[in-house]
Amino acid sequence: MPKDADPRPCSIADTLEIIGERWTLLAVRELLHGVRRFDGIARNTGASRDILTHRLRKLETAGILRRERYSDHPPRFEYHLTPAGRELGDVLLMLMKWGDRHLNPDDPPMRFHHSCGEILNPVVVCEHCGREARHGIHTPEGRGTRPSSTI
Repeated sequence: MPKDADPRPCSIADTLEIIGERWTLLAVRELLHGVRRFDGIARNTGASRDILTHRLRKLETAGILRRERYSDHPPRFEYHLTPAGRELGDVLLMLMKWGDRHLNPDDPPMRFHHSCGEILNPVVVCEHCGREARHGIHTPEGRGTRPSSTI
């Protein structure tokens, strides 16, 4: 980091410290799809065993997943998302939507149906008014804000 760097305090940066790596989010994707065992997660993500082991431990330390032993001889574990981990499903849905629109517009690799029967088209909305969040964002506040003259 440059010596004159003054990184903006930001929950995005804090979150990326934990989940901002390809294999980490792909492991969460597999857990969301119900894949619980290491070999299945490794197969479906393509991650090497050592990298996947490190990422799963990091997720466990961060409280995003928990391990449950399913075999004593040899010791084997299943992985389960915590409530915090399940919330990452919303993030992955939005990443998928962006990728479908901008990288795979003619042939999205996967679609989900919502319980209403229609193909799911996720949007982020304001909890208060119900409008799409990206159309109403303004007036940031908090310790991460800076006057525009310092940019």
